Amino acid sequence: MEDSIQHLGHCLVDMKELSANAERISTAGGIRTSKLEQVELSLACNDLVALGRDRKPNALVQVAVIDPHKQHLVSHGCTEIVEANKDPLFLTGVTFPSDYPETLVKLMVYDVKDKNQESGSLLGSATFSVGDLLRTKDEQLTLNLRSSDGVCTAGTVVVSRLKMGEMEGVEVDHIATNTPSHRCPIVCEPAHHCCVDQEENLLTGPVFRNPVCKVYTFQTTDSKRMIVREQMEECTLSFSIPKQLLSLYIQEDMSRVQDLTELGELSPHWDNLRKEVITRYGGIISSYQETLAELDKITGCSFKPSCCKAQKSLEFIPINLHTQRMRVSCLKKTDAFYDIVTVGAPAAHFQGFKSGGLQRLLSRYEADKKSFSTACQCIYYSPEHTAKAQEVLSITSLLQPLITSLADQLLQAAQEHSSPGLRDALKSLSDKTEQFVHTLKDELVKSALLALHAARPGYVSKSQRQSAVQGHHQGHIGTDGEQNQIPGQSPATPEPTATCNNVEGCQTPTGEEAELGKTKNQDSIPHHKEYDEEEWDRVWANVAKCLNCVIAMVDKLQEEDNNKQESAPEQQLADVITSHTPGDWKEQLYPVVTRLKECVKEVVEKAKKAMTFVLLQEAVCSLPQGFGLQQRRDVVFSQALAALACGFVLRLYAGMQDKGFLKQLHLVGLVAQFESLLSTYSEEIGMLEDMEVGISDLHKVVFKITEAKTADLSELQPFLCGRRDHFTVEVPLPQPIFQTLPEEIKEGRPLRVFPVLFNVGINEQQTIAERFGDISLQERINQKNFEILDAYYKLLNEKVPLECLPCFQAQTDIKELLETLGQNVVTKKRKNVEILWIAGAICRRLNGIRFTSCKSAKDRTSMSVTLEQCALLRDEHQLSKDFFVRALDCMRREGCRIENVQKNIRCRKYAFNILQLMAFPKCYRPPDGTYGKANS
Repeated sequence: MEDSIQHLGHCLVDMKELSANAERISTAGGIRTSKLEQVELSLACNDLVALGRDRKPNALVQVAVIDPHKQHLVSHGCTEIVEANKDPLFLTGVTFPSDYPETLVKLMVYDVKDKNQESGSLLGSATFSVGDLLRTKDEQLTLNLRSSDGVCTAGTVVVSRLKMGEMEGVEVDHIATNTPSHRCPIVCEPAHHCCVDQEENLLTGPVFRNPVCKVYTFQTTDSKRMIVREQMEECTLSFSIPKQLLSLYIQEDMSRVQDLTELGELSPHWDNLRKEVITRYGGIISSYQETLAELDKITGCSFKPSCCKAQKSLEFIPINLHTQRMRVSCLKKTDAFYDIVTVGAPAAHFQGFKSGGLQRLLSRYEADKKSFSTACQCIYYSPEHTAKAQEVLSITSLLQPLITSLADQLLQAAQEHSSPGLRDALKSLSDKTEQFVHTLKDELVKSALLALHAARPGYVSKSQRQSAVQGHHQGHIGTDGEQNQIPGQSPATPEPTATCNNVEGCQTPTGEEAELGKTKNQDSIPHHKEYDEEEWDRVWANVAKCLNCVIAMVDKLQEEDNNKQESAPEQQLADVITSHTPGDWKEQLYPVVTRLKECVKEVVEKAKKAMTFVLLQEAVCSLPQGFGLQQRRDVVFSQALAALACGFVLRLYAGMQDKGFLKQLHLVGLVAQFESLLSTYSEEIGMLEDMEVGISDLHKVVFKITEAKTADLSELQPFLCGRRDHFTVEVPLPQPIFQTLPEEIKEGRPLRVFPVLFNVGINEQQTIAERFGDISLQERINQKNFEILDAYYKLLNEKVPLECLPCFQAQTDIKELLETLGQNVVTKKRKNVEILWIAGAICRRLNGIRFTSCKSAKDRTSMSVTLEQCALLRDEHQLSKDFFVRALDCMRREGCRIENVQKNIRCRKYAFNILQLMAFPKCYRPPDGTYGKANS
């Protein structure tokens, strides 16, 4: 009897609900892992009877759970369709958490006549409980399939338990496959895989949650069986990193407003410009505070679905960020793991792409800024100068309190009369003070102080001064060079005598020095007769002189102490020692140490004002476009940083026991390879331009591993600190694990990442771009990032032994892969996806972090991830070539990626149509029935 099905009900029960009580504490180190203890089942049917006796059924099994409270079926999973086979063995299995033993499971076998319509006829059904299965000796059940009227037997269904890591030598010659043999091109060389204990490395704990699991059984080339498990999870960093970053942005901008306010009195022209800049900063601060307040209202959510990508309140959140792990279990082999992070392209979707993306906007902005600086009568500072100003502000703000603290430690050691303590404190103080002096050894600070002086009220330009001097019949002529006349400033009669600009502690220059100051040439900076141009040199040099005084005093004290002890008779030695009062050394050191701290403070105050004035001029030249660009850059960077932090933590957790990986981590750092499938046409050009800048900005990020203060899960959340020019992500680990790390990592050495981006468009828009448009953006990105990747490999080769890198079945050398990649990058070839395959292979060979992106990380990304997984199974685990296409279809039809689509748009359809797919490379096309019109 035919039972027509309108929809086979593929609404998988979220594993979050099924495993709510399944979290455990890992015995190996304290990271909480959701062990789940899943029961994984394979399904097969025998002697199926189709309604038409002259044909074999296209079998599919739908798995449902009988709700004991509401007495209705809840759809739990589904197998793939095995065509024209009365004895099908399904590659797609089904997974149940450990708390399901007594729950009734209903298996419904359908004969699917039209895959595109997902409709068919019910052949029969059977019911069992997971507990019944587990209580059998061989953990296998053979159940009769009853037709809908409960009378006829439509065949049998065999349910068997799969055990990861406990493979038996089961031959699978009887598996029928009527799919034509089709070998996909070599997708990529196998990449990073780690062989670790299953109890310690599930993607869970404080950072990863809501796992969705899929299991498959595939045939190897020697007709044995391998079990493959996919596990996809959300990441809490999707929200926590952007929220922390917003707080830091707000804090930095409020500090900038405070610095601008503390610049002191400025001429009316500059004061008006300062007020306008402060108003702009206030608008950004207010906007970011509102966004942060909105995000704080969201609780329990770990990812942003693709349908919300243009929502303003979520613009800082990465799109559809997930991790995916493939675990492979083969006979007599250690289980292998392959990780990848999927995320929508970091881009400012809310702001749109009508004028392009960041790369284009920033280029245009720099050109406009030069002309605007002339109109505003301020000095144009290049991006390098602006970055240097931010660096000076950042480093001095860190070093001043550190130098003060070390100076106090030196005095404490002196008070305790401790020679070793004195030497240690002095060494640390010397190192940090020398770093401080070196940071400020830059002409930018000196020239900025002069420019700031010219912006003070009462400043008189050279031409005005010359007129005044000639009117008074005086022969003193100002210095040479063109001057900027600042409008809005009233002329003032200069005093005939030179002063030190009221800087406390500065000495009046001698007549020779004053004359030298008059003749010094400063073409680009206005001069003030009352300003001593060499004052900064003296103030800056005083820090080094004071440090030398401190060093000399410590040496003197220790030498005197040694001489006294050597010259004193043995019987009087005790008297000599006790004659020292604890305050002797401290009293002698106190004046020179105090002077050092005062000089450092004076230098910081001057440098801070000078660099703040540089940033004020940069902000003035940026009005109003620059502030909008900064907001766009903040948004894009936030998305990219959240993805990077997720990938780093994932890779760190996986490599915790790999000594070679940890050595590479602290000696060189990790490559983070972003694969993009965006086209270079229409809006996606703007997305790619945003993504390029966002990924490039990740070079400003370093990571540090810290020891968690307590075992509480909240203590294991990564913590972000820093400012726009430099950020540090601290990753806490439980004390038992932290103690096993190399000393360099435990001491807090910054761990670097090397972000690289490779893009190849694959859709119909890329076809248009290649034939009628421009793909130079893609070509430039790939060439530039190939050079970065090549430089990273050379650095790695110098510092890390090859033994630290993972081993693979494929023997292709990394150097050969790089040469091949370089050739492909410069080759003019349409949709050259080999660039992506080779770059991904190199990344895994280098222990790197793999990312895959498209617009929403949902459709094209799913095709790429599943293709890469099947290629790894073929190249590393001998997946039978006859099963490659069928395995690929299984993963795309019933795997984690279709669940990702369901999570995002509430529909189990990839957002492709048949015309679009005609333009796709064949290996990126989904199986029939899995695509159609969808709101993405």
